[in-house]
Amino acid sequence: MSSELAGRTTADGTAGAGAGAETGTAEADRGVCGARYRREELATAAGVKVRNLRYYQERGLLPPPRREGRIAWYSEDHLARLRLIDDLLGRGYTVNGIAELLAAWEQGGGISQLLGVEREMTRDWVQEEPVTVGLAELREMFGPAATPQDTRRAAALEYVRVDGDTVTFPSRRLLEATLTLVRQGVPLAEILDAGDFVQTQAAALADRFVALFRRHVIGPEGLERLSAAQLDHVAEAAGALRPVAGEVVAAEFARAMARRVEAEVAALLRTEQ
Repeated sequence: MSSELAGRTTADGTAGAGAGAETGTAEADRGVCGARYRREELATAAGVKVRNLRYYQERGLLPPPRREGRIAWYSEDHLARLRLIDDLLGRGYTVNGIAELLAAWEQGGGISQLLGVEREMTRDWVQEEPVTVGLAELREMFGPAATPQDTRRAAALEYVRVDGDTVTFPSRRLLEATLTLVRQGVPLAEILDAGDFVQTQAAALADRFVALFRRHVIGPEGLERLSAAQLDHVAEAAGALRPVAGEVVAAEFARAMARRVEAEVAALLRTEQ
């Protein structure tokens, strides 16, 4: 729950040396009008441990944060760079190799463009409004339909986050859809079964779209070997993919539902005769 973390988290980020250190202030300044993160928040957003974040700074892979008094603020550029580092590590690069690669990109003026491509590829996929309620309100919303087992399973599926007596639904849309089904008499356990199935299918669809993008837009060489013009093309293609992917899935699902409902209605009418 980022809104709660923002009020609790503390940070004391240290300035890194080596590759990227000189550009840190400029990168942090660019993030002032965008999202800002304290150290723990940045680590959480990037999916890395805080100690790894410190290590990257010490090795010069991550520029120093912008300081306001005793607080160290990190920007979206820091988050983009962390994701890039994680991607390179996953592809077998060593920390020293990544440092050399980042230094070469910075000397050639390409690091900001590469980070911009990363931001374009990862931003705005999820646009959700979270909803936070107390346990009493949760029981009022779902009534006897919700059991502790259902809550634990919903948390495992990441439909809810439980923090003491507070429950947060990351997606208002999914919460409202669930409530609609419950009010129509569908058992919550079966809704969660369906949600588990949908998540699996959605992951398979995402894998297919990403594979197409990687193969036909980025190519086998990866981002780090693309020219400036090619990077611009990748960024433009990533922006175009976001609405297209959702529209394709929504359109095909609507077509499938129309066919299935028509068949069900026809079967019901035959049964009644």
